[in-house]
Amino acid sequence: MLNRRASSAKSKSEEIIKALSLKPGQQIADVGSGGGYFSFLFARDVGREGKVYAVDTNKGLLDFVRSNSERNGFHNIITVFAEDSRFSLMNEKLDLVFLRNVYHHLPNREIYFSNLVDSLSTGAKIAIIDYDGRGKWSSHRLFCHYVPKATIINEMNVAGYSLVENHTFLPEQSFLVFSATNNENNQNQEEALL
Repeated sequence: MLNRRASSAKSKSEEIIKALSLKPGQQIADVGSGGGYFSFLFARDVGREGKVYAVDTNKGLLDFVRSNSERNGFHNIITVFAEDSRFSLMNEKLDLVFLRNVYHHLPNREIYFSNLVDSLSTGAKIAIIDYDGRGKWSSHRLFCHYVPKATIINEMNVAGYSLVENHTFLPEQSFLVFSATNNENNQNQEEALL
């Protein structure tokens, strides 16, 4: 029930996973993990050597993820309670931070992502999927549960990130991938992606 929307064909979850090019041993934060649908897909692909941090502000959802991971033998999923949308993984370095339909909920997004850079490994990526306001009668648009793609790019630039991938296969959402390395090559690549 909790993962029904994420697992629907419309969500294109396997295409998303393929686009992320996950590797065994990676450490991933699934921010706003909800029922953990993507956390379980990540755990499958990073294997026993990798770790997936299911991060959420809802303790009930984290309990659900924890019990399902134990029941299904996923020992590489760690639940993390994020108070006020902030979280700490102590000294862990992340290879990927994944947010799906969460970006529009975050307050002070530039500060949030600026502070996150110390938790990233060299070459780490931030993948943001969020509703972008397409669709005249969209409930996401009606309730302002979306962020235009240009706004995400601008805010991430302010936070010190550059756009490195722009996937266009989701019908109502933008799927943007950023890198913390803000050099001339990334800026040229970003211009080519737009």
